[in-house]
Amino acid sequence: MTRPGFAPERLARLAVRAAADLGLDLTGKTVLTEAATGAYAVTPVLASLAGARVIAYTRSTRYGSVTDAAELTGAVAGFADARGPIEVVSVLDPVRHIAAADVVTNSGHLRPIDAGFAKLLKPGAVVPLMFEAWEIGLGRDDVDLAALREHGIAYAGTNEHHPMIGVFEHHRGMVLRLLSDCGIAAYGANCVVLCDNPFEPEIVDGLVRAGASVHVAASLELVNTPQDVDVVLVALRPGDRPVLGAPEARRIAARWPGATVVQVWGDIDREALGASRVPFWPLDAPAAGHMAILPSAVGPEPIVRLQAGGLKVAQILLADPATLTDEDREYVDEC
Repeated sequence: MTRPGFAPERLARLAVRAAADLGLDLTGKTVLTEAATGAYAVTPVLASLAGARVIAYTRSTRYGSVTDAAELTGAVAGFADARGPIEVVSVLDPVRHIAAADVVTNSGHLRPIDAGFAKLLKPGAVVPLMFEAWEIGLGRDDVDLAALREHGIAYAGTNEHHPMIGVFEHHRGMVLRLLSDCGIAAYGANCVVLCDNPFEPEIVDGLVRAGASVHVAASLELVNTPQDVDVVLVALRPGDRPVLGAPEARRIAARWPGATVVQVWGDIDREALGASRVPFWPLDAPAAGHMAILPSAVGPEPIVRLQAGGLKVAQILLADPATLTDEDREYVDEC
């Protein structure tokens, strides 16, 4: 059953609002993106609302079939009264689709955008990266930036902190959702937050506003806090080994018996934690290097705004630099 917050009518309203707030305008351009399910159904609709011709590639996944994605895209586009045509395809033609695109989004169905893909893009095409520049080099292999540079394809990250995008604002709700799902109330909880990246301000603020006591450190070794800890919340940059392995599991078990390790980001060794009898959440590991909770867990809003922000970056990359304002440039996170 579709949750009310993800109903096609509501996704359409959110898309229309985001396109207007960001002043999206891709009139006369061709956008190659994905047709997907859930909140990601808005991406081709946003491009259409911006006036683009849209090619939306889809394939069957565990989240839905080709038919599911196509039907949801059509429903959202209909409720949004989308402007430009949306062509949903399940086979990508190198000439009619890839080489025709002015904009290619680094969306899931299109990844990886590798050297072979980059070679097919026409001169002047752009690839907006729907993440911030600091995330490059943290194990992401979905876009070959060197190949894009070699072929003269412009790209840039998206400023997720921009007030019209505000993806980071939702990290407050995402962390509270994780705690609630594992059965821990934030109010009154004593939390150790391990964080070494820009997620920290919103995570800490969300916990404090919810009534938790918070102790922050960039690593387990740097924690200086009383013995009574309910949660060790992990939000560390992924590396080539788990950010919490067997030594860390033993240290947590000895120092804070009964504390639950809650993963936001950064791989943890669940087998090692289990061997040390340290409870952890979520029970199932996300893909290596991925977050343990998606922004869409708190609703479609962060995804809608991120996709709109990425298309705004494309609009700016395509524009004559002499016409850009300081306000325009604030959407772009230079790589």
